Amino acid sequence: AIRREKGRGGQVFYLHNRVESLEQAADRLRAIVPDLRVVVAHGQMGESDLEEAMLTFMRGEADCLVATTIIESGIDIPSANTLIVERADQLGLAQAYQIRGRVGRSRERAFAYLLYPSDEALSEEAATRLATLADHTELGSGFRIAMRDLDIRGAGNLLGDEQSGHVAAVGFELYCQLIDEAVAELTAAEGPGTEPRPIRVDVDVDAYLPSAYIPYEAAKIDIHRRIAGARTGGDLARVKDELVDRFGPVPEPVANLLSLQKARIAIGQSGADAVQFSAGRLVATGLELDSEAAEALRKAIEGVAYDWRSGEASIAVSGDPKDRLEALGALGEALSTVRKGMLSVS
Repeated sequence: AIRREKGRGGQVFYLHNRVESLEQAADRLRAIVPDLRVVVAHGQMGESDLEEAMLTFMRGEADCLVATTIIESGIDIPSANTLIVERADQLGLAQAYQIRGRVGRSRERAFAYLLYPSDEALSEEAATRLATLADHTELGSGFRIAMRDLDIRGAGNLLGDEQSGHVAAVGFELYCQLIDEAVAELTAAEGPGTEPRPIRVDVDVDAYLPSAYIPYEAAKIDIHRRIAGARTGGDLARVKDELVDRFGPVPEPVANLLSLQKARIAIGQSGADAVQFSAGRLVATGLELDSEAAEALRKAIEGVAYDWRSGEASIAVSGDPKDRLEALGALGEALSTVRKGMLSVS
């Protein structure tokens, strides 16, 4: 490959991962092709030396650039149409894709040789990465490779029940609400007509999309986004119908997720700004109910208390997550009906 490109006047990128043996790799190439003009570049070189090496190669005064992954981005040399990568199995998928893009940047046909010891020495993940690169060679493959990389490495626990760090304290639904709130605050200055601010709901129930139910991370992200962004019961019904059609009957954590959003929508329309479970009571804050609406709420839900001074409505609930979720749903339905002025006396 090196002799061919040299004979055609082309140039070669030769990528070697280890700085300490970079000169040895260059010497091997000189031994194979004695008249090969080789220049070496790596990130530990002085600024002026590195610049001189790159300019030498760009001017065509060298046939082969032996370098580390420093060439991953920002290099545009149309005359370099051959790439040879040692131990390509040690590169990440996105990194290898970026490096492969250093050649083929002109009308000349480009060649990329990704070398590895043997099939037996490859890990399953490394073999999958290399196969993905081989399968996606057409223009515009970046997005498909990125999604495949997400499938291979996983998206972490952000969308699962085992969250960590600050996300454990926030949760994905609340994170989406915070994003919605930030967008609402930014768009509020543009004039009226914005949607009501989503409310915060903290009742500590298992509400998520299990990987056993939706194994595809891209689909999980999309469904989470649609549930968190739903603004009517009809939106949620359409999402549920699609879930049943694509993945089968919804398991309990998914049903809880849909119920939480349904209650969040109803309670949000009543003017509340947050709902939380504290000291054995489910408390909705930020309500402004007149005496008639407050009385109607008390008739609708047995044991509910409304404090007009603090704007809080609360219900005593056991510590069982199912009871909390049922109480949340009942509160949402009652407040929604009170708001519409159509509450029937039970």
